[in-house]
Amino acid sequence: MAAPHPDGDSDAAARAHVREITRAAGSSFYWGMRILPEDRRDAMFAIYAFCREVDDIADGDAPDNEKRRGLDAWRRSIEALYANDGTGADTPVLRALAFAIRTYKLDKKDFFEIIAGMEMDTDGVIVAPDCKQLELYCYRVAGAVGLLSVDIFGDSSAPAKEFALSLGIALQLTNILRDLKDDARMGRLYLPREQIEAHGITDIIPDAVLASPKLPEICASVAERAREKYAEADLLLHDCDGRALKPAIVMMMNYRPVLDRLIANGWRDLDDDGGLSMPKKLWITLRYGLM
Repeated sequence: MAAPHPDGDSDAAARAHVREITRAAGSSFYWGMRILPEDRRDAMFAIYAFCREVDDIADGDAPDNEKRRGLDAWRRSIEALYANDGTGADTPVLRALAFAIRTYKLDKKDFFEIIAGMEMDTDGVIVAPDCKQLELYCYRVAGAVGLLSVDIFGDSSAPAKEFALSLGIALQLTNILRDLKDDARMGRLYLPREQIEAHGITDIIPDAVLASPKLPEICASVAERAREKYAEADLLLHDCDGRALKPAIVMMMNYRPVLDRLIANGWRDLDDDGGLSMPKKLWITLRYGLM
């Protein structure tokens, strides 16, 4: 059973703050987490708010050295939360995180991995990483979030951890295939170098790759890897507590149709992100989260 919320107006304000951040984003994450009991839901909203803050640093307009300082400040803040049992947390997000960490025994390493993933976006712009680097990036920015999540959901078993990693990588690869144009505007390209070179493309800059007639074939190979990871997650679910992991299942069912639509469209229109309508998201939440 989750511990009671800390008393005090500041803690109530912190919980309200992270709820609003998550709600305002309008993402599939919000719909998946709404089915959780209040304590677990607030803990997940705290994780989301943390991820948004470090992601905003990595995606911001500041020089890379300033971004790294901002991310390192977050690393020190997380270290302080663990060292002081949350005492002295001085922002709403940190106060909300302190409750989540204390209540669900979250692993500090997973927070540091997320920050390290954001640092990969500041250590020079990522353009066509090799497969090993891409896998590491996906593990850090999505798999580590999954590891924190299953602890909050209530299944910390080895199969649940493996499920979290497989699903996290699948979700991140789907994001990459959906956001090609937006990433290119920031000078980024997350498609694997091996696939680009295998299709005879030598001018490895984002706009050139996106303009190549070979782009659909490159994306199809990445999509196949994403499908493999979704299939792995499906298999691992058989050994997990399916009721505890319902929020993750809702996330998966929100993202898989996006990947299917991208594949069907063949990356002919990069402005079409394959997104689901609000009624569709609600139906998925009811179908997989509440039934």
